[in-house]
Amino acid sequence: MALLRIARAVPMSAAEAWRRLTDWPAHAALVPLTRATAMTPGPVRAGSRFTMRTGVGRVAFDDPMEVVRCEPPGPDGAGAGVCRLEKRGRVVAGWAEIEVRETAPGAVRVTWTEEVRVRGLPRACDPVVAFVGRRLFGRALSGLLADN
Repeated sequence: MALLRIARAVPMSAAEAWRRLTDWPAHAALVPLTRATAMTPGPVRAGSRFTMRTGVGRVAFDDPMEVVRCEPPGPDGAGAGVCRLEKRGRVVAGWAEIEVRETAPGAVRVTWTEEVRVRGLPRACDPVVAFVGRRLFGRALSGLLADN
């Protein structure tokens, strides 16, 4: 499996960073040719499920995920917020974890860690998968945290 880690320091509250990072349709809007479907209604929580569908027409694949850990940052940004997703697709497997940690009042450090395997690709391709993942998800992370 390819392991990737991306971090960003941003001037915003932990609550706002958490809200943006757990908005799955917003993630999909920042990943080319991707949309979020099959959303569990209500706020994000352990047990929430959704699917990212990537591709065009019949040339597409589903990336179904389930939130298995959901611990928002505490009141006033105290403690780290952690959201862990398990990827349960036929094409993409693995997990992703998003951490939001207040570093100072009005400032957070966000860390996105992901271990991903693309079925059918040999392990020799892991460095390429990690490189592409860092570029793709790094761009998405920056977009989610951008000052709009």
